[in-house]
Amino acid sequence: MSPHRLLKRTANSALHAAWGWAQRVGDITPGTRAGDAFGTLGEGSAIGFPTATVMNAGSIHLGRDVLVGRHVTLSVGYGPGDPGAPERGLVVGDRCVIGARSSLTAHVSIELGDDVWFGQDVFVCDASHGYQDPATPIGRQFGPHAAVRIGSGTWIGHGAIVLPGTTIGRNVVVAAGSVVRGTVEDHAVVGGSPARVLRRYEAGLGWVTPSGDLRPVADVSLT
Repeated sequence: MSPHRLLKRTANSALHAAWGWAQRVGDITPGTRAGDAFGTLGEGSAIGFPTATVMNAGSIHLGRDVLVGRHVTLSVGYGPGDPGAPERGLVVGDRCVIGARSSLTAHVSIELGDDVWFGQDVFVCDASHGYQDPATPIGRQFGPHAAVRIGSGTWIGHGAIVLPGTTIGRNVVVAAGSVVRGTVEDHAVVGGSPARVLRRYEAGLGWVTPSGDLRPVADVSLT
C-alpha cells in the first residue's frame, strides 16, 4: 500500500471513530447541560446527536422514555429568545418516537399524546403563511396560528405533513406521504394529499372502508 493510501486509510478510520464517539456522547439526555435547558426532559428520554435545530428549549416539554432521532428540529417561537414564545409551546407525551429529520415547529401549541410514533421526515407546524396581499412577499405574510393535537397511540408515516389546526385522534394511522388537515377521528386509517379516511374501526364489526368493505380486526395489522 502506498504511503498516500495508508495515510488516507488511517485518517478515514480516525475520522469515523471520532464521529462515532461524538454521536454517542453528544445525545441530549436528562442531566446533560443541553438537557437542563428544556422545560421538561423526562427520565429515559434522549435526543440524537447531531440535532438539526433546537430553539427555545425552555418551551419544549418531553415526557419519559421519548426517543428523538438525529437531525430533528424541535422549535418554539420565531427566533432564539423570542419573548412571545409560549411556556408550553411543544409538548410530547411519554414513550413517543420522533423519526430522523422530522420537524416540529410550534408558535402557539403542538401537543402529542403518549406512545405517538413518527416515521422519518415528518413535518408538523401550527402556523403558515398568507397570500392575500399581492404586493407583499409571501414569506412576509404570516397566517393565523392554529394549535395541532395528535392523540395517544397514533402512528404518523414517513414523510407525512400535519398542517396547522389539525386534530388527530387516538390510535390513528397516517399513511406515508400524506398531507393532513382538519379533524381525524379516533381509530381511523387516513392517507393521501389531502388525507382522507381509508378505513375506520366500527365496534363489533372491524375495519370498514367508506364503500363498505369490511376487514375483521384479526385480519388487520396497524404497524
